[in-house]
Amino acid sequence: MHPAALVPVPLPLSTQFRFDPVVLPFGCDWPSPLWGEWLNTHAKVFMPFTKLGLSGALLRAVADQGYTVPTPIQTQAIPAVLAGGDLLAGAQTGTGKTAGFVLPMLQRLSSKPSPHANGARKPLRALIVTPTRELAAQVEMSVRTYGKHLHLTSTAVFGGVGLGPQTSQLRHGVDILVATPGRLLDHQHQRNVDLSRVEILVLDEADRMLDMGFLPDIKRILALLPKERQNLLFSATFSDEIKALADKLLDRPQTIEVAPRNSTVDAIAQRVHLVSRDQKSRLLAWLIRHHDWRQVLVFTRTKHGADKVVRSLNADGIGAVAMHGNKSQGQRTKALADFKRGSVEVMVATDIAARGIDIDELPHVVNYDLPNVPHDYVHRIGRTGRAGADGEAISLMCVDEHAFLRDIERLIKRTIRVEVVPGFEPDPNEIPQKVFAQRGRGQGQGQRQGTGRGNGGGQSKSGRGGNGSTKRPSPKQGQKRGNGYGRSNDRFASRGFDR
Repeated sequence: MHPAALVPVPLPLSTQFRFDPVVLPFGCDWPSPLWGEWLNTHAKVFMPFTKLGLSGALLRAVADQGYTVPTPIQTQAIPAVLAGGDLLAGAQTGTGKTAGFVLPMLQRLSSKPSPHANGARKPLRALIVTPTRELAAQVEMSVRTYGKHLHLTSTAVFGGVGLGPQTSQLRHGVDILVATPGRLLDHQHQRNVDLSRVEILVLDEADRMLDMGFLPDIKRILALLPKERQNLLFSATFSDEIKALADKLLDRPQTIEVAPRNSTVDAIAQRVHLVSRDQKSRLLAWLIRHHDWRQVLVFTRTKHGADKVVRSLNADGIGAVAMHGNKSQGQRTKALADFKRGSVEVMVATDIAARGIDIDELPHVVNYDLPNVPHDYVHRIGRTGRAGADGEAISLMCVDEHAFLRDIERLIKRTIRVEVVPGFEPDPNEIPQKVFAQRGRGQGQGQRQGTGRGNGGGQSKSGRGGNGSTKRPSPKQGQKRGNGYGRSNDRFASRGFDR
């Protein structure tokens, strides 16, 4: 940006202090004394961004979005990425991790021209790998949003849609590619993309990728990349498994952890409603009507359960749509769009959507089923209370799920308030049932060639359907390495759609 563009036009005295500060470009050296009083009042709002080392073009894009103060993860991650070293960063879901790597990545790429010859295909310079297609699309949108004043190109590739349009874009050449692992390997196999000149690699939501069994794909991708590159590993949770991956991937990385591992955002009010198993749907409908909720994200354990809840809510006159791995990409895109614009009040999703949905100021998240994997609770409720906004997370718990609550509380190191809604008192004589009839707690019964987390499911020769290692663990190993519960079918059945 030309320096003159950063000098404000003096306003009439009657309007000196009456303007929206969002429209002012960051990084300005304001004249004195005309603006002195205003600066004394507002310097704390603007100075943090100007000290992060971002260019004027990026600061303008940030201001266009109405952001004034960087989040803790952004404050630490942006300078670290700009320095050029590897980074391991962990932060709670909804704290601005995406901008924490997109902004400095854009700056690094724009600071030097693309090294392609005239007429040759533009080389791919930055690769961002995400676990789900919704997350891939949203990250790529962030790249476009923050890079709108720069001369950089980007695209996203993921499964569930045809290869044709993606192939055309890739063969033309882009600077930045956001991709899910399986679809990226599909394109590489067809020679639509060349990874040999990638300068920056980002693994976003790395813990989710491990959970979904993408480790073999990640290893294949890493083998195709140049040895000299910058590696950034971002994760919503900071588990020991993530640190083990980082030890192999990263070279003397800077480590950033802005909140205790596996913690939940303080702005989210959490509570549990005890209810009988067959009264959950009635209680959910009552809560929505009684509190006049206009936008509610509901999580179920299975795809069949999500469809069943949608039918029940629609029968009660409440607009609801389902979001899970059996839906086509077009159906999922439409469902998310309808939910965002308020055409329906409720979206019912499985955990496939827990990392791929980013809705500004989403007020309510409901766990229709308590997750059997404690970490998923953190990811689910992280859809609300984002970027400092308040949020509410309510869980409907029947007698079958008491052990799940204990494990969740142990993970997040806090006790969640348990209440009974009058008129929906649970039946004291109700007998607990096994949630997973064929999947005991960490029994490692499945034939999947994975990490032995007690997942069950079908065999996977290539490793793509598996959960990590290509060696089949023994049941004893499954007990040792498991997380306490077998996982639901949806997480792995949906792999074919999220590749």
